[in-house]
Amino acid sequence: MNIIERFLNSLPNPNSFKEFGVYEKSLNKLDDDYAFVIKMEQDYLVATGNLATFFIGETKTINDLNYVVAKLSYDNMRALRTLFPFTKPVPVLREKRSFGLGDRLGLAGEGHLNAIEAYDAFPILAQQSMRELTLTNRTYEDVLNAASLAVFKFGFKRGFGADGDHLKTAKDIKHALDLGFSMITLDTSDYIRNDVNQMSTADINDSVELTNYEVETYLNKQFTIGEHNFFFDEETLKKSILIYRDSINYSIEIYNEFFKDNNNVDFELSIDETATPTELNHHFYIANELNKNNVKLATIAPRFHGEFQKGIDYIGDINLFEKELKVHVAIAEHFGYKLSIHSGSDKFSIFEIIGRETKGHFHVKTAGTNWLEAVKVVAIEDPILYRNLHKFALSSFNDATKLYHVTTNLSNIPNVDTLKDHELVDLFDNNDARQLLHITYGHILTAKDDNGNSLFGEKLFKLWHEFDNTYANLLEGHIGKHLELLYKGFE
Repeated sequence: MNIIERFLNSLPNPNSFKEFGVYEKSLNKLDDDYAFVIKMEQDYLVATGNLATFFIGETKTINDLNYVVAKLSYDNMRALRTLFPFTKPVPVLREKRSFGLGDRLGLAGEGHLNAIEAYDAFPILAQQSMRELTLTNRTYEDVLNAASLAVFKFGFKRGFGADGDHLKTAKDIKHALDLGFSMITLDTSDYIRNDVNQMSTADINDSVELTNYEVETYLNKQFTIGEHNFFFDEETLKKSILIYRDSINYSIEIYNEFFKDNNNVDFELSIDETATPTELNHHFYIANELNKNNVKLATIAPRFHGEFQKGIDYIGDINLFEKELKVHVAIAEHFGYKLSIHSGSDKFSIFEIIGRETKGHFHVKTAGTNWLEAVKVVAIEDPILYRNLHKFALSSFNDATKLYHVTTNLSNIPNVDTLKDHELVDLFDNNDARQLLHITYGHILTAKDDNGNSLFGEKLFKLWHEFDNTYANLLEGHIGKHLELLYKGFE
């Protein structure tokens, strides 16, 4: 009798889960049948009786009871989402608080759910951009499966979201929606001009001929929201049009195609992936134009002044950030959406301000910091593997900067060969080392040796599977710190 059959014989009241490798909170009953996840060399889904017929796998019988041991394929996870609706994503941006938890490995679910359990923010567990998918050789099917598996394994039933993050094309948006993603972040950066702020007033005036509508609606007009005024002289108006008109038109086009008659999906507009900070008048102009065209936003992600670099704290004038955040929040409240804070990983110096000024109505996105905690597990549990990984990251850094903007100074990172094993974990308190590891994740995960074999990926996933508790504990503490500071601002 194998370990699965011994556990089945103990139902309905097993006296142990750990002994059998069964995730305790994954045990679910539907009518007289059971489904659960068991940890072996990899995780498997086990289902009994009639439930077993919904899954593709190895079918067996014990004491006239049929059961199936199924791999976590897309088809099997799709069946799971049908049978157990709590494993299917739902729109959550319309809730007061939501928190994006990008998981580039598909392994962060336990830590994320443990961290969020004490808070009422709704988690976006499936959140990846096309850039991340390309660099990790994953698909949106993989991302959705990992999120569904996490809530099933760990019994999280209050609802989670799935974000097709920073999507730019109708094709990619359609694919994510067809899979059941409950939120789309439209990235319009390709339609935002970054050269306008460097243009002379004369060039700006020559570049735009105002329409009758623009003259009547905006020229030399002042708009008031609370104590905040937004005045559009000729240069301000023409700058708004030059920088954002194409972005607005594309947003309207995408909204009408996919979201106008679909209340089951949240629509977020990203204007942050650009070198041009979102001036306060420009934010008003964008929101007002979208509102006039009946675009119902759940969230907007502005490009704030200062720098939201990957994996480190905010760089910039905190007082200016707070002052402008107040106005961005007022605009969002006036037009009926929340602010979304992108690249929110590790921005500890401003979290309390965000919580306070938004009055607890926010969406904050994290991603890279979750990968860094996974790499920290490697430094703790396998120092030799970590040293090799670190050196490879150094050799890949210049190529990785083609896709990520960082101000990393590699000379500030200690030589790993001079560090003792227990000192390796201190590298994760070094901003330059954090950014080195942050942006080279794709190179590390997909690297091959001369024979075409995985250089790091297979070893890493084996280690992370073995030390999943370590990863979960690190994530719970680290993401918990993010949430604690955000909530400190308004509770």
